[in-house]
This record gives sequence, structure tokens and C-alpha cells, in this order.
Amino acid sequence: MALPRPPRAVIFDMDGLLFDTESLYRDALAAAAGGMGHDMPEPVFHSLIGLPGEASRRLLMDHYGEDFDVDGLWDASAEHFHALARGQDFLKAGVREILDLLDDLALPRAIATSSRHEDVAFNLGRHGLEGRFHAVSAKGDYARGKPHPDPFLVAAGRLQISPADCLALEDSHNGVRSAASAGMMTVMVPDMLAPTAEMEALCARIIDDLHVAADLIRRSLQP
Repeated sequence: MALPRPPRAVIFDMDGLLFDTESLYRDALAAAAGGMGHDMPEPVFHSLIGLPGEASRRLLMDHYGEDFDVDGLWDASAEHFHALARGQDFLKAGVREILDLLDDLALPRAIATSSRHEDVAFNLGRHGLEGRFHAVSAKGDYARGKPHPDPFLVAAGRLQISPADCLALEDSHNGVRSAASAGMMTVMVPDMLAPTAEMEALCARIIDDLHVAADLIRRSLQP
């Protein structure tokens, strides 16, 4: 069997997994920080990947100082992001294939993300994917963000599927920690962060892209 057990639902991370947005966020944050007279070192950006808002705020204040205008940085980076994203197709390889497969198999699916519902709607709408997911768990829907299990537990609850029967697809270290601690079959599809020994221990598989994920699901559900 390709996975430990046949999945009854699939829960997707969003940034870096469904959409090639991490590099856009990196460039947007660098431009916003530059406009405020600061740089955005690559290690700091990497530490932000997969973190919820309050943890990101703390990390930035630890780096830049307690009086740093985090909200101003977020607002400016959002403007830069939308300017960079305008007119671009940033859908990751294999997304439409795996969604079509899940339609054929009648498997429910959800998004579990640290981003806002507005960002989910923007990304889905930009690529004509409205209505392709049965539930969304986003910022404001859970008490604790990734790496805690809450985002994935909320998503599973909204699908009314046991977490143990969910396949979670993630690209970030904190996302993998979140999905694994929720008790889900976790598969990492690395984007900007390379897998580590910890990731290998937490994941059922580490794969190259969503085309491989679709094949895993197919093979897991074969009689």
C-alpha cells in the first residue's frame, strides 16, 4: 500500500503547496522591509514559513526590536504581494490533476492554512478554483496555529472525518509538525525548506510534487 491506510479525505496546506507564493511573499516582505529601512535576511524569512500571525509577530520583534512596526510591515508587504501576483499564474504543478482525481473518487478535501480567509479566496479566485474545496481552516478559526495541531483538527472536523483517516499534504516544517501532531497521515512536498531527519520521522512519505501525491492516493485506494 502506498500510504499507511486508504485516505477518506485530503487536507492541503496552501502557501508553497497549492500555490507558488512563498517566493512572492519573500520578495514582498523584502521590499516592505526595505521601504522601512531594514533588510529581510533569508534565515528570518525561512523562520516565518508556516508560522501563525502572533508567532510571526514575536519573531520579527525579536529580530528588529520591540518598537518595530509589524503591522506596517504586513500592510506594506500585502500591497507588494498583490502587485507581484497581479496577472501571474502561480498554481503549483499537479494541483488540477489531484483535485480532478479527488472529484472522481468522491473524496472530500479542505485547506488548512495560517493565512487569512481573504488570502485563500484571492488565490482560489485568481486560478478559477472556487468551489473545489469543501472546507477551509484559516487564521481566526483556531486557538493555536501551526506547529500546533489545531488548524488540521478544525479542517478534519469541518469535513466530519476522523484525523487518522485524513491525508495531510504539507511543504513546511511547522506544517508537518502540525499535521503529524493531529494524528494524520502526513506527506511532505518540500518547497523552500528541505526535509530534515525530523521530517522523515514524522512523515509517511516525502515526495517531489502533487503529481506523485495523486499517484499515492490512486494506489492506496486500489482493491
